[in-house]
Amino acid sequence: MLAALPLLLASAQASVGAATLPTNDQPPLTLPKVEVLHHEEPFWKPKLQYLMPEVSGALITVTTKATVTHMAQIPTVAQDNLTQLFVRTPGVIVSQEQDPLRVNLAYRGLGNPQESEYVLVLQDGIPLELDWIGFPTLYYQPPLQGVREVRVIRGGNSLLYGPEPAPVIDFVSKGPLAGQPFGASTEQMVGSDGGWQTYNVLKGSSGDVAWRVAGWINRSHGPRANSGYNVKGVDADVLWTPSATSQWGLALHLYDASSNDAGRLTWAQWNADPNLTTTPANREWANRNVMVLSHEQQFGNHWRFYGKAWAGDSELTQRVANPAVPPQPQPTVTNIQDARFRFAGADLRLRHDFGSGDALTFGTVLYHSDAPLRGANYPDLLAPRDATGGVPTLVQGRHSDYASVFASSLFRFGPGHHWHVVPSVRLDHEKVSVFETVRPPNLSRPLLNTAVSRTEPLFGLGLGNDFFTNGHLNETYFNVSTGWRPVRYFDIGSPHANIVPGTAPAVQKVLSYELGIHGTPADGLFYDISAFWMNFHNRIETIKLSPLVSIEQNSGDTHNEGIEGQVAYDFLHGSTNGEHLEAFANVQFLHARFVASAIPGQVGKAPAYSPRHLYKAGITWRRDGHYRVAFTGVFSGSQYWQDSDQDQPGTGGTTVLPARIPPYSVWDLAGNWTLTPHVELLGGVSNVFDRSYYSRVWTYGIEPALGRMWYAGFKLSL
Repeated sequence: MLAALPLLLASAQASVGAATLPTNDQPPLTLPKVEVLHHEEPFWKPKLQYLMPEVSGALITVTTKATVTHMAQIPTVAQDNLTQLFVRTPGVIVSQEQDPLRVNLAYRGLGNPQESEYVLVLQDGIPLELDWIGFPTLYYQPPLQGVREVRVIRGGNSLLYGPEPAPVIDFVSKGPLAGQPFGASTEQMVGSDGGWQTYNVLKGSSGDVAWRVAGWINRSHGPRANSGYNVKGVDADVLWTPSATSQWGLALHLYDASSNDAGRLTWAQWNADPNLTTTPANREWANRNVMVLSHEQQFGNHWRFYGKAWAGDSELTQRVANPAVPPQPQPTVTNIQDARFRFAGADLRLRHDFGSGDALTFGTVLYHSDAPLRGANYPDLLAPRDATGGVPTLVQGRHSDYASVFASSLFRFGPGHHWHVVPSVRLDHEKVSVFETVRPPNLSRPLLNTAVSRTEPLFGLGLGNDFFTNGHLNETYFNVSTGWRPVRYFDIGSPHANIVPGTAPAVQKVLSYELGIHGTPADGLFYDISAFWMNFHNRIETIKLSPLVSIEQNSGDTHNEGIEGQVAYDFLHGSTNGEHLEAFANVQFLHARFVASAIPGQVGKAPAYSPRHLYKAGITWRRDGHYRVAFTGVFSGSQYWQDSDQDQPGTGGTTVLPARIPPYSVWDLAGNWTLTPHVELLGGVSNVFDRSYYSRVWTYGIEPALGRMWYAGFKLSL
């Protein structure tokens, strides 16, 4: 961010000069500097309360839709309430369940939110998935008390970071600050269902070295029997600034979590008792340990280098037995499946500033992962995570490799340099392989020994124009870009189906267009509205060749188009005591349909998790350094949970699972109150009106959402 500040000021200088002087007037060189200092605050700061800078580090985001949530401007988000976190971000669907280990996010109907498989989620630019390429599932999120801001980047996301259709969600950490004094804080909260959260920080600096260490725990008994969890972690960061032009960072992220799994419900069970437990012995464990080395270097006045290298390991272990509710007999066997991931990557970028706010960025990303997968059956339903002596049911060796080169440039032109164009190009290559020595006993296919390589060129073009209304900045933006979703391990070596070897599907591609306008047309007012159209080509569908044999085939295309908008107004803008009363609302209207499919009758149906409307709204009252209170709500239209748009039938004409997830609304209340400079009270209620609803269904049943939950606590600081 600091590295991008000179470019932002240069951009504001060019814009202001053109807005206040006739185009044929060429002022002395000293005059624009005076104008920049005078107009710097109203021209660029209001926009950055909601959007990313046009050039942020080595990222060029101008002409793309990029929303930012600043954590300092909202109350503390407790109990991993992602619905509350993303309420200011239009279009992001949080598919809620009671297990905090799994994070389910979706966007614009582009894919099932199961473990956020169609969304690339980052922490400080580093992928958080268990295996970025081969197994892009999300079983970790950073503790939100340690996050400075959350960035959501739409079109062009694959060109900036790599695979997955849209969007990119980046959790930007607080991290250490050069020159900061020693400080310490402890945050303690208790809540519903025996909930307890603690977040503790030590930070400081000495000379050119700054550091920050945070430790945290989040645990609960859970709302249902066998639904408790225990999540803990440590984040340690060191920042070394040997000179004004060089900076080194070293970060260590340690995470360990365990969670019971109460099971999913049929429609009949949900109606009878949403708190029913169907799997009283199931459990899962997840851990993630990552080290990140980062470096920023400025060369002269026009070149900057941004580099990151990371290495780590993660593990996901699941103990799963079939559901059974008395008087049904309990299962006699459980399966423990253990997936391990050892990975390393590097992201190296250069930025060159030239002209009047122009910039060129280019670089490379490299990634490798080893991901062995093992499964075994045990007669003890409570077998421990490290149990031995079971009957092997699956053994696979899995590997993924990824490499890319990319370039993007920002050119400003026209009177006052108000027009800008951003061409981008990227070349991605992936290789995914699966080698199997034990096949699941319920399958009849041969043992797998397969590998797939893909090379995918990507292109993008952005256009934009700055214009002024009564001295306030507005911008139009247009973006057309390509994206893609990588071939996963399960696409070429699924342990769940008799997939024909050698029938790997082709790359799933996305072509997206977005045309919009945003700005701050009046003091305290922000708006952003856009129309989008997306073609998701080669969606992977399972095609059954016989009752026992199937293939994963590229047979489905969808068109996803709609309108997305947001507005926010601060009724107390300009207050001299730092008080703000902001009302906000955002909406997404979505029309998504299959336009091609090899499955009979599929054309014309809506893809899963694509509600026709999604509304979010709220009001925040805050005074800097004194209090923050927010009352926010989400309203979702009905949506199908599977692409077939069909009920899951039972015996005798019954319905096991309805095709549609019913519409729902949920409201949250949260607040922080600073008693003294060192004491802050925290509290809130999630799902204030105790709505009984669900927003997540999987093949095995309904996942109940959380009912009313309360929390209260305090934060002590030095």
